[in-house]
Parts: sequence; structure tokens; C-alpha cells
Amino acid sequence: MMKRTAADDQVLIQRAQAGDRGAFDQLVEAHIDRAYQYAYRLARNSDEASDIVAEAFVRVHSALKNFRGQSAFGTWLYRIITNCALDRRKRDKSGRNVSIDSNINAQGQETVREIEDDAPTPDVEAERNARETAITEALQHLPEYQKAMLIMYHVEALSYEEIAEALDLPIGTVKSRLNRARMALRQQLSGQTELFQLG
Repeated sequence: MMKRTAADDQVLIQRAQAGDRGAFDQLVEAHIDRAYQYAYRLARNSDEASDIVAEAFVRVHSALKNFRGQSAFGTWLYRIITNCALDRRKRDKSGRNVSIDSNINAQGQETVREIEDDAPTPDVEAERNARETAITEALQHLPEYQKAMLIMYHVEALSYEEIAEALDLPIGTVKSRLNRARMALRQQLSGQTELFQLG
């Protein structure tokens, strides 16, 4: 599959701004899977992630006429998803856990992860899963903005510049907050010396 470019999005945005509903649907289709995966990593719940994405695209639809392209559409979308997740967290403090051993698709359906024949040995796999679980649990104890920044940088592979645009912050602030977030995560994991080399 060919990689999407900002120019691809810009064409669809201009058509959508002119009232082409099909262009907006194509824009949603192009970004919904990645949007869902990001929302799921923030919420750790498939229903909540689906609600966040739905709300985000409603906001995108409402605000698209004012989008001028100063940042990439995907970066703008990250900002909206992050804001939706933070707003939702303020409204609802209860969160349910979903197994990280499940793969979740954009429709919110769980599919069991199947281990291929050339997969790591069971002990290596068990240790990797234990690390993932420890990190996931540790992230839940961090403030939402720290969790969002860590996921954006380390999971979604956004640059400092993209995070700065998404969160509307100076790059220096992003770097310092990300460092503090890493230290907070490290502190949360400090009791897991058997899984992590934290020295």
C-alpha cells in the first residue's frame, strides 16, 4: 500500500470544504485505523476508544471549514483525539482494562493474536508480554498529558515538532515535559528490576 502524503489529504480537505461529503468520508477512511489505535492506547478500552474517535471526527467535521493547513491533517487529528480523550477522562473517571494480548481493529472487534511458527520461544514471549503489561499499567498511573506524550513519541513515532503542533506547545516545553514523563514512568517501573534494566 502506498504511503499517504499531506498533498493527498489536502486534496480531500479542499473538496470536503467545498461540500463534497464523499471526500470527507475518504478522509475519515484514510485515517480511522491509526486514529483508533492511538485512542485505544490512551483509553485501553475498545468501546471508549470508538467513542473518542467518533467524537473526534464529529469535531473534525465541524471545524474542517476553518482548517488552513498550517500543520498536517494527521497532526491536527492527534490534537483533537487527545482533547477528546482528556475531556472524556474528566467526565468519566472509571476505566475498564482490556487485555493487551488482543488486537483491536477500527470496528472495536477483538481478534486473538496468533503466534506464528517463527515466533519467539515461550519464555521470551512471556517476558515481553510481562514488560508490555508492566508498562501499560505504569502508564495508567501517569497524568493523561504525560501518557499522551509518551504514546505519541514512543509508540506513534511522532517527532518533537509534530507533538508540539498536536498539543500547541513550544518544542522546548515538549522536550522537558517528555523527559519528566519518562522519569515518572521510570519511577513507576522502579520495582520491576527483573524486567527492566533501570540502573
